[in-house]
Amino acid sequence: MDQLPRPGLGTSGYEDDEECAENVRTALDVGYRHVDTAQMYDTERAVGEAVADSDVDSEEVFVATKVAPENLAHDDVLETARESADRLGVDSIDLLYVHWPNGAYDAEGTLSAFDELVDEGLVEHVGLSNFTVDLLDEARDVLDAPVFAHQVECHPLLPQDELREYAREDDHSLVAYGPFGRGSIMDDDTIQSVAEDHDLTAHQVALAWSLSKENVVPIPKATGEDHLRANYEARDLDLPQEALDRLDDIDERTRRFDPDDAPWN
Repeated sequence: MDQLPRPGLGTSGYEDDEECAENVRTALDVGYRHVDTAQMYDTERAVGEAVADSDVDSEEVFVATKVAPENLAHDDVLETARESADRLGVDSIDLLYVHWPNGAYDAEGTLSAFDELVDEGLVEHVGLSNFTVDLLDEARDVLDAPVFAHQVECHPLLPQDELREYAREDDHSLVAYGPFGRGSIMDDDTIQSVAEDHDLTAHQVALAWSLSKENVVPIPKATGEDHLRANYEARDLDLPQEALDRLDDIDERTRRFDPDDAPWN
């Protein structure tokens, strides 16, 4: 599978494996075919079990995971990626990301390990997450493998114009985590106005905005069939250009995932 299905499903923040696995199984029944996890989320095993137990052929499901910052030294990447594959129950990880370019991250050491994993077949595609333009440039210079996806917070209040254009020019996907801005979209008058005008929820508007953008793949989190289905069915929404223009013209910029050691700080 060479394209990321849209939308995907985020899997952080679950209280236990059973809740996560049940939600992933429900999402697959609804139609999702892209599941995003991470070493940091502690949900890899639950995701792997859910995919294996589902009636959906596992070959149809694109599973992505991420190497935690403390595991980004060269040898630790190799070791923990294999542990991630074991937890996921797969011979090959569809997409492996650098979760954050901090902690033990070193472009040469970290990314050479990613290339080794691709060469040996343990990883199909390489992804980066929370990189700046300069760090993307550096990573592309170091990597032999192409950058398949770059994952960042992205929503109408943080549209990431520069990184979306970079993704378009480099022909990789921009994977949008936090597509609801941790609830901040609920407080924006323009988003609420567009939602009322088109008899939609603010969440549906935010996802429709993301899905209208070339190369953008939102990965909302949701629990329960109703919420999962509402998010998935946003892919069938077609906001008129006038509404999309209003969303694009929002001046407010709200970043809700902003640790002190993020590369932009």
